[in-house]
Amino acid sequence: MPKNKLIVAIDEVGRGAVAGPLVLGAVFAENNQKNKKLLKGIKDSKKLTFNQRIAWFKKLKKSSLKFYTAFVSNKVIDKKGMAQAIRIGINKLFKKIKTKPDLVLLDGGLKAPKNFRQKTIIKGDEKNPFIAAASIYAKVKRDLYMIELDKKFNYSFKDHKGYGTKKHFELILKNGISKIHRQSFLGNLNIVKK
Repeated sequence: MPKNKLIVAIDEVGRGAVAGPLVLGAVFAENNQKNKKLLKGIKDSKKLTFNQRIAWFKKLKKSSLKFYTAFVSNKVIDKKGMAQAIRIGINKLFKKIKTKPDLVLLDGGLKAPKNFRQKTIIKGDEKNPFIAAASIYAKVKRDLYMIELDKKFNYSFKDHKGYGTKKHFELILKNGISKIHRQSFLGNLNIVKK
């Protein structure tokens, strides 16, 4: 289908975390057999182990596909809310992508700016290989960032990547809320900020 030859596929990760950024990932690619073959067997990042995601990440980085990420900080999420944070992230992505695609594919409830032809696919990270690739790329970038933060903050980010696990909440109760926690997500914990 030549009218959709150049596509951008977008997904976000970290929406439900209680610490760290929201990360949006985009893949810019030609919608051709070669790229579909490259992505054969790819899965939604949530259905892969950390090591499987890393293996795909390395494979994707070596490919001819172009990847972009946009980080939106916990402070922006607290100040503007998640819907606005996602819009900010998508706008950041399109500032990095210089060539206008024929079609933008988006996961779930995501929307691109109105001047783009776009298609939202519910569970797109499961159904579309390009969205799955964007999902894996964003997830690995975010995971590696949270592993780095683990060296600076005592919350075991390397284990849970900022999501609200039992261990994470126990460490918040012990250490208080840090500057990289999403305070709007933790309001009911009533903890002194550290």
